Amino acid sequence: MTDNTSNHDNEAGGEDRDRVIGTPSPAESEAIVAGSQEQEGGHDGPYPSVETHRRSEEEQRRGEKVAALWFTLAFLAGVGFVIAFFVYGPEEISTPQMGQYSTIALGATLGLALFGIGAGMTTWARRVMPHYEVSSPYDELPSAPEEKSSFGEFFAKGADESGFTRRPLMRRTLILAMVPLGIAPIVLLRDTGPLPGDKLKHTMWEKGMHMVAEGTHRKLKAEDLENEPGGMISALPHVEPTPEHPHGVSLDEQAKTSIILIKMPEEDWKPGMSREQLNWTYNNIIAYSKICTHVGCPAALYERTTHRILCPCHQSTFDAANGAEVLFGPAHRPLPQLPISVDDEGYLVADGDFSSPVGPTFWDAERGE
Repeated sequence: MTDNTSNHDNEAGGEDRDRVIGTPSPAESEAIVAGSQEQEGGHDGPYPSVETHRRSEEEQRRGEKVAALWFTLAFLAGVGFVIAFFVYGPEEISTPQMGQYSTIALGATLGLALFGIGAGMTTWARRVMPHYEVSSPYDELPSAPEEKSSFGEFFAKGADESGFTRRPLMRRTLILAMVPLGIAPIVLLRDTGPLPGDKLKHTMWEKGMHMVAEGTHRKLKAEDLENEPGGMISALPHVEPTPEHPHGVSLDEQAKTSIILIKMPEEDWKPGMSREQLNWTYNNIIAYSKICTHVGCPAALYERTTHRILCPCHQSTFDAANGAEVLFGPAHRPLPQLPISVDDEGYLVADGDFSSPVGPTFWDAERGE
C-alpha cells in the first residue's frame, strides 16, 4: 500500500516537474475543456466556449437605441467641427481672443465626436453583443484542418451576433458619425495656405535694381571686384530698411535672391558659355545664384585659380567659367545666372531676374530632367 502511494506520488511529481509554473496541469486543462463542452449555448468555433450573458431582444433594442443616440451625437459634433473651422477663418484667428475661441470650438467638437463614437461602440459591445468565455487548450500551434475549414463560418456567425448586419439603426448611425471625421482631414488642407502658383519661379530681382554687399547697405560698383582679394563678393538686392526689416531684405527673400559676383580674365571663359550668357555679364563680371541646386545650401566657396564654386554641405562643385555647370557632387543643375549691367553712375544693377528657378532640384520634375 505504501509502495503504490509512493509510486503514484513520484509519477505526479515527475509531471509537475515538467510543467511550467503558473500553467494548469494536464488534468486541470482537460477538466476545463470538458466542462466547457458540457455547457449549452456555446459559440461554435475552433475552441470550446460558454455563453455567460445573453440579453433579451427588448434589452438589445434598448442598447441599440442608446448606441445610435451616441453615434448621432458624434455626427452632430463632427458637423460642428467642420462649421467651426470655416466660421473662424484666417483673419479671425489672427487675433488672440478669436484664436482662443477657435481653439475651444474645434477642440470641444472634435473631442465630443470622438467620445460619442467611443461611447456608442462601448454600449454596442456591452448591451447588444453576447458575451462568451472561451477556453483554449494547450495544443500544438498549427491548426487542424477542421479548424481551418470552420473559420469562415465562425467569422460569419460572429458578424451576425455582433448585430452589425441585424441592427440597421445602429449600423447607419455609426456610418453617419464617421462621415464628418472622414471629411475633417480634407477640410484641414485649407491651413496649408494658398497654392504658390508661379511665385517660386521668380524672385524680387528686377531690371535696374541695385545690389549691395551682403551684411551692408553699400552699393557695389564694378571697381569693387578689382580690389577684392578672392575675386568674389556675396551680394543682395538693395532695399530700403523698414521697421519690420531693418536690414532691408527679409530672411525669406535672402534665401532666394542671394548672389555671388565673380570677376575673371576674359581669356578664361570656356567655349561652353553661350552668347546670351556672355551678354549677361559686365566687364567680365558674372553673377550666379548663391543657393546650391542640390538642397539649398549656400555655395559660397570660390577658388580663383580654377574658377570653381564649391558648396561645403555636400561638395557639389560648379564651373564659374562655363555657366556654373556641375563638375562634381550630387547637384545636377547649374547655378542660375543673374543678368547684370551698370547704371549711369557706374553702380552694378540687375538686368532682370534669374535665368532659371533658384533652389534645389525640386524643379527637375518640371524641367523633365
